Amino acid sequence: MWRVVFPAVFLGAPFMFVPDSSADDRDRFEARVFEDPSGAKLLYRLLKPKDYSPSVKYPVVVFLHGAGERGDDNKAQLIHGMSDYASDALMGKYPCFVLAPQCPKGKQWVDVPFGSLKHDMPQQPSDALRLTMDAVAALEKEFSIDPDRWYITGLSMGGYGTWDALQRYPNRFAAAVPICGGGDTKLASRIIHIPIWAFHGDKDQAVPTERSRQMIAALREAGGMPKYTEYANVGHDSWTATYKDPAMHEWMFAQKRSRSDR
Repeated sequence: MWRVVFPAVFLGAPFMFVPDSSADDRDRFEARVFEDPSGAKLLYRLLKPKDYSPSVKYPVVVFLHGAGERGDDNKAQLIHGMSDYASDALMGKYPCFVLAPQCPKGKQWVDVPFGSLKHDMPQQPSDALRLTMDAVAALEKEFSIDPDRWYITGLSMGGYGTWDALQRYPNRFAAAVPICGGGDTKLASRIIHIPIWAFHGDKDQAVPTERSRQMIAALREAGGMPKYTEYANVGHDSWTATYKDPAMHEWMFAQKRSRSDR
């Protein structure tokens, strides 16, 4: 059981991970390790559908955590949002797999500066993101997963990673929920077909709110129809409200990749 004590909510802020005697649904996430043919490893946690049946095709949600949860304990990545996905209510209404990888300390989902007002997408994916994509593909071989219902969401550093994954693998995801992140606006046309709902706080001092605004504007200019919610008087923590929003989950799980997007 876990309880998290935060001295601050900003990107990369220190935190303490301490035991808690109260019930914590995050214990439902199984600790796992993915290893690719080269021997590179990725720590991750996996939430399985309740009453899993191999005769049913389940969606999979990929969750990319923020900078403060990097490490090698294979626990810290569950701090934000994952208690919502592991709750009885959400598991009962939306049976799915949730894959929560942990980015190693000092690494990023996408190798770009967090505080800049723009960036160019790196030519190659980061090792952490590449391994994450390979891990999901491996899960498809192990479990009954719907290939047309891969969803991706992430916060802060993971918000950047979410945008990067979309633009790098534009035919893979059915929907995305990037939270307080940013992408390469020049590549917006690649992902206008993907249902996207972005979130940001208007008082964010860690990741400029302009990053989400710019991506939404670029998508709309390119012909896309993204959804965007900007929380008034909210700083960097725009994820707590987002992951507790029933409307967001209902919208996301309703999306399905079309044949033309494969």
